[in-house]
Amino acid sequence: MSEKEARPAPLTRGFGRGPGSHRGLTMPVEKPKDFKGSLWRLIGYLKPYWSKIVFAVVASIASSIFVIISPKIMGRATTKLFEGFMLKIKQVPGAAIDFIYIKNIIFMLIGLYFLNAIFTYLQNYIMVGVTQQVVYEMRKDTSSKLSRLPLSYFDGRTHGEILSRVTNDIDTISSTLQQSITQFITSIVSLLGIVIMMLTISPLLSLVIFFTLPLSILVTRIVAGKSQRYFIRQQNLLGELNGHVEEMYAGHEIVKVFNYEKESIERFNRLNQQLFDAGWKAQFISGIIMPLMMAISNLSYVFVVIMGAVAVARGTITIGNVQAFIQYSRQFTQPIVQTANIANIIQSTIAAAERVFEVLDEVEQLPDKENIILVSKPEGNIRLDGVNFGYFPEKIVLKDINLEVKKGQTIAIVGPTGVGKTTLVNLLMRFYEIDSGKITLDGIDIRDMKRADLRSLFGMVLQDTWLFKGSIKDNIAYGKENATDDEIIRAADMAYADHFIRTLPEGYDTIIDEAASNLSQGQRQLLTIARAILANPTILILDEATSNVDTRTEILIQKGMLSLMEGKTSFVIAHRLSTIRDADLILVMRKGQIIERGTHKELLKQKGFYADLYNSQFIGLKGNYIN
Repeated sequence: MSEKEARPAPLTRGFGRGPGSHRGLTMPVEKPKDFKGSLWRLIGYLKPYWSKIVFAVVASIASSIFVIISPKIMGRATTKLFEGFMLKIKQVPGAAIDFIYIKNIIFMLIGLYFLNAIFTYLQNYIMVGVTQQVVYEMRKDTSSKLSRLPLSYFDGRTHGEILSRVTNDIDTISSTLQQSITQFITSIVSLLGIVIMMLTISPLLSLVIFFTLPLSILVTRIVAGKSQRYFIRQQNLLGELNGHVEEMYAGHEIVKVFNYEKESIERFNRLNQQLFDAGWKAQFISGIIMPLMMAISNLSYVFVVIMGAVAVARGTITIGNVQAFIQYSRQFTQPIVQTANIANIIQSTIAAAERVFEVLDEVEQLPDKENIILVSKPEGNIRLDGVNFGYFPEKIVLKDINLEVKKGQTIAIVGPTGVGKTTLVNLLMRFYEIDSGKITLDGIDIRDMKRADLRSLFGMVLQDTWLFKGSIKDNIAYGKENATDDEIIRAADMAYADHFIRTLPEGYDTIIDEAASNLSQGQRQLLTIARAILANPTILILDEATSNVDTRTEILIQKGMLSLMEGKTSFVIAHRLSTIRDADLILVMRKGQIIERGTHKELLKQKGFYADLYNSQFIGLKGNYIN
């Protein structure tokens, strides 16, 4: 739109998708501002499914217990085998291996693993269902909320930021609810179970494992501290490199025109080399963690084996228990690392939920009044009395606007960029609420009308075209529900789009891609004009509608517009003053005020601001009209 200078600047925020880890190294994560508050609100979405969640948690605990007790039971089979062999070696009469006992142990283990698989499946099945239902509700609430937010909310934020909250942040919540909650419970249960099992087998051997834990944490913290700054630099450089590549390829024509290829390549090579250095150091240093952890683990393994062998020789512990203890010692660090990572993921998830809740907490546009007034036969008489408006209280964009428009009149609005031209027509459709004053349509205050009813009376063609992915026919029919093919073709013909549409391979069934790149800018504009013609509104708003077409096409469109505008109230925003010479009334705006008004001839006779503006376009005078 043409009033970008007057609107609030977009807010820029960074959004992560949650923590990442590389080879045991936990990456920095974004933390929520209000962890408790956001957590309780997220739990509020889970409350309707508490019984299912409890069952999933119980299933998770059960599956963990089955895995925990398996090594101890397996140790019994090992002990029984060892005892049988020892008796045979000692040539004890009747000595034999009790294979029936071992067979029972094997069947018991198969049963435990089978039960583990069943409970794991049940837990995942339940949590997937609960998660999808919660995410469905959050998406529905967010989508509904966005539809109730004022236009100022979208003007003050980038599209990427809003999309990030609706997609990335909710996806983060989804993956955490689906996996991390039960994994967190499983890790805690596994850690407690492993510690208990190790202590019941041998407190002395358990001390060996517990002593190596602080050493592992110390090594991880030292190495992580050194590599973390390189990971941060790597991410920053990656973003800078991606931005440079996107910029250079998006503007490759300008790069070539100004012979900027050499500088562009040099900058790419410099950033690429810096990224290589930072990435190599980050990966190398973080890669040291696993060998060090393995060395510490193997060291504890050696001590456990030696001390266990001595204990077996003394008869204070069975060989099966030593085997089970070794398995537990191997599993001991896994739930610790997993718990730490999940704790970080939960932090990031609550931060994501907090951003979603920020959208849900935004101040909504004023609701429609209960006793709304319906306009049965709209004529298009509009009146503005003492209208004042500002995007911010301290910055008023429109000051004391007074205007009366009769049915069928064409009102042209001209003036420098940023004076409030587009803002003025946006107020007519209640995209924003005025600070003071009154706007009436056919004598009815527009605040007493339902927004949907009010906006249905308007047709709008903007300088920036908007077409969705689909056929040309569907895009034109967007202006009228249940439009017939004849009506669509007639509207396209009036907009002088029919000829070029028929030259396309599929005609009206030609599919427009997502960016509408298979059509020229002028062709896209013609389709939006055809869409407005088909809608046949009571009031027309044309915001630089013909700025993207050639002069010959512009003349043809203006002829079509004259028949469309006949009997309709029309507001035309234009910078090319040649297009609005036949307007019934021209409003000249400057610094948020109407400083001149009249017909084209009347304003030229006044020899004021409009005359300077007009003459500067056609005679080349440098009038002082910029501010």
